[in-house]
Amino acid sequence: MALTFYWYPKCGTCRNAKKWLDEHGIAYNAVHIVEEPPSKGTLKDLHEKSGLELKKFFNVTGQKYKELGLKDKVKTASEDELLDILASDGMLIKRPILTDGEKVTVGFKEDQYQEAWL
Repeated sequence: MALTFYWYPKCGTCRNAKKWLDEHGIAYNAVHIVEEPPSKGTLKDLHEKSGLELKKFFNVTGQKYKELGLKDKVKTASEDELLDILASDGMLIKRPILTDGEKVTVGFKEDQYQEAWL
């Protein structure tokens, strides 16, 4: 199955991840995470397959996250509420997200990509 690469082209980390994928000849379908944010159902699926805490899916350094004062809300909100928040705006989602439908990585660390995708 082809990889799906959720990214934001203006994000340096996303560009580094894309460059890594291209250099390793790994095919993927790029999805602009702001123009086409993953649905709540897709996010729930990605979260479950990632094995990560849901709060790891938030772009905590983003302006939108800070503007909305989500730091405290993330600690007390239910999973359902958090998924609604994430699905409401692609800028709130930590990126890039890469998945083959089974495995999911969030963010980009070269060693993590090496282990997961080579």
